Amino acid sequence: MGSDRAMEHESRSARQLWVEDERARQRMPDPVRTAAVRAVMITSVTLVQAVVAFFCTVSGSWLAFPVTVSAVVFTVVATWSVLDVWITRQVWRQRNGVVSEPSSTARPPLRAKRDASRAETSPLSEAA
Repeated sequence: MGSDRAMEHESRSARQLWVEDERARQRMPDPVRTAAVRAVMITSVTLVQAVVAFFCTVSGSWLAFPVTVSAVVFTVVATWSVLDVWITRQVWRQRNGVVSEPSSTARPPLRAKRDASRAETSPLSEAA
């Protein structure tokens, strides 16, 4: 049975260029993925710049100071870009589909209070 599945997978992959694997984890939303790619690119540039700053400092080059200053600035930008991924993810979750249920300690909605107070006052107005 396992060999049949392997043969089916091989024949399918020979015909198709791209074969989707069935995975339990869903794909990231587009805005979150865009922010994540941006963060990875900025972080990689920051790491390369830090290595260049280190080698310029070791060699005693005049570029050591400007490159080190720009590496520090890029470190701040890279930190912000990683925070941007987290914030974008949270905003997307809030706007697009996390089921939120109030806890037992949450106060009842105003509409329920208003309906309850109207139900209590309406028999009095009918009696009058």
